[in-house]
Amino acid sequence: MNTHKQNTHLLASKKLIGSVVSIGNDCATVKLTILEEMIVDTYNLSHGSFVFGLADYAAMVAVNKPTVVLGKATTKFLKPVVLNDEVTAIATITEISGKKISISVGVKNQKDELVFEGEFVCFVLEKHILDN
Repeated sequence: MNTHKQNTHLLASKKLIGSVVSIGNDCATVKLTILEEMIVDTYNLSHGSFVFGLADYAAMVAVNKPTVVLGKATTKFLKPVVLNDEVTAIATITEISGKKISISVGVKNQKDELVFEGEFVCFVLEKHILDN
């Protein structure tokens, strides 16, 4: 897999939504370790927003355009994620239609079990969404 220069989400928190492992042609891989502050109960269950954030970030990096934004996501949480799990998101662009880009993302844990899957619809805007 080629590793391209990252062009989007450059200030994203590695601690909260992951570290980019690689950026290829129409794909990206991002890893996240589940930390104590992500835990919601005495069973050490992680809040789902962190896995969602990881998957969303991977989708954005797969598109790799500075003005990419998320429009829609359809997701499934398949297995619980707990303290100290290392989860890896692999995002692959499945369709491009003008500014609309569809990305499929799978997230696996360190045991190679699929814990999350999602379809993300992103848009590449002419300018930054907050640029008036």
